[in-house]
Amino acid sequence: MNRTLISLSGSFRTGFIDNDIMHIARVMGPSLHGDMAGPILSAGYWRKRLEQLLAAAHLSHTQLLAIDELMLQLEAFEANPAPVLPVATNRRRHKAAALAANPG
Repeated sequence: MNRTLISLSGSFRTGFIDNDIMHIARVMGPSLHGDMAGPILSAGYWRKRLEQLLAAAHLSHTQLLAIDELMLQLEAFEANPAPVLPVATNRRRHKAAALAANPG
């Protein structure tokens, strides 16, 4: 059985790229800040995703600007990442909160 690869064209491909840019814009920040254990997905992961978008052919000016803005946000995060608390500190904090809430 021969399989033919389907190539996306024109506005259909542009729509996928726009959706990908919007998705990254929506989730990259919360993912990088993560929780008390650190980022959910690393800065390297997001850089790779953005570089893959930049490698796509025929990006519009608006798409390039959006990707550039996301790259700047990523660089700002890398320059000043959120501190990650050690797990033991987190456990002590949770235990102290539980004791304070239920002193008896």
